[in-house]
Amino acid sequence: MTNPLHQFEEVETDFLVFSKTVCGYCVAAKRLLEASRMSYTEFNLDDDVQLRSDLIMATGHRTVPIIFDLRKEVIFVGGFDELKSYL
Repeated sequence: MTNPLHQFEEVETDFLVFSKTVCGYCVAAKRLLEASRMSYTEFNLDDDVQLRSDLIMATGHRTVPIIFDLRKEVIFVGGFDELKSYL
């Protein structure tokens, strides 16, 4: 399987957030990152079924948001609850 994050290798923010348009946990995760003064790049999965499928296969995480920490190395964080604990 290919790395689903390869197309995001040039992202220069602290976190990468995969979200959907109607998602309260996605909004909460972005607010938490902003309150923590962390930068993030958001990618909406509404119309990218293949990328969502690839992310599920790579992480085992089936719900959004799907969050990665990009600060030192790429670390899969999880969703909103995991992000809260992580920060």
